[in-house]
Amino acid sequence: MIKHIVMWNLEDVAEGNSRDENARRIKKGLESLKGVIDGIIHLEVGINVNPKGFDLVLYSEFSSMDALKAYDCHPEHLKMREFIHKVITERVVADYEV
Repeated sequence: MIKHIVMWNLEDVAEGNSRDENARRIKKGLESLKGVIDGIIHLEVGINVNPKGFDLVLYSEFSSMDALKAYDCHPEHLKMREFIHKVITERVVADYEV
């Protein structure tokens, strides 16, 4: 199994929306990918309540590295990625096998 964790900081205002509005849009969009993309075991997005941390975090589990690669290039994920890149200031990612 592969665990894929991503954290983002968001612009105060981007694409005509506030940080909070964009965080909710990203959460809803990424979580909608469950059941759409094969190989996703678990996927959740959290909006951080700690003002000192990153704004948003994705925690996901995939059945294999191939499943993660398929997710990465899936058209629905690519749509979300395009939007996310327009509204963030910073991104960190970690992938590891368990």
